[in-house]
Amino acid sequence: MPTPLAPLRLRLAQQVLSVGGVVACPTEAVWGLSCDPQNRFAVERLLALKSRSPSKGLILAAANEQQLEFLLAGLEPDKRRAMSESWPGPCTWLVPHRGRVSPWIHGEHDTVAVRVSKHPVLAALCKVWGSPLVSTSANPSGCRPPRTGFQVRRYFGDLLDYMVPGAVGGPGRPTQIRDLASGRIIRD
Repeated sequence: MPTPLAPLRLRLAQQVLSVGGVVACPTEAVWGLSCDPQNRFAVERLLALKSRSPSKGLILAAANEQQLEFLLAGLEPDKRRAMSESWPGPCTWLVPHRGRVSPWIHGEHDTVAVRVSKHPVLAALCKVWGSPLVSTSANPSGCRPPRTGFQVRRYFGDLLDYMVPGAVGGPGRPTQIRDLASGRIIRD
């Protein structure tokens, strides 16, 4: 697993996020793009960089379950337990948003994708931010998700506001996505 992020780099990334920037950072499996999910401009810019339809929705990554409590409160205990047993780690769950996240995050869905990251860089970034961040693969739609920072630079050049140093943490494919209501694996 990669080493934790240096405090100076973490503060720089936090500053960029606080002004609506888009940052690239390593995650469990591939490099990702992150931004403040509450900042519509930042989310729209991230979607434009990827040429991704807003209707698809985005993942919210968190440092711990407490950061997602506003979405997890009131879930059935057995469903909550299933999520807790898979976190932190490379498992993303689709949970009902009940109007608690903005449409630019959930897209056309009644659910929102959430994950508690085990990757030390992404988890540290979410922790210093104090709440979940958008996390989506750092590639234009239709292109392979990048495994190295070099690949991210090839895709986006200097269009990103900051690139957090580090390395991906595991297998070379995006995280598994499961539907909480049915338990069905949506992406493996």
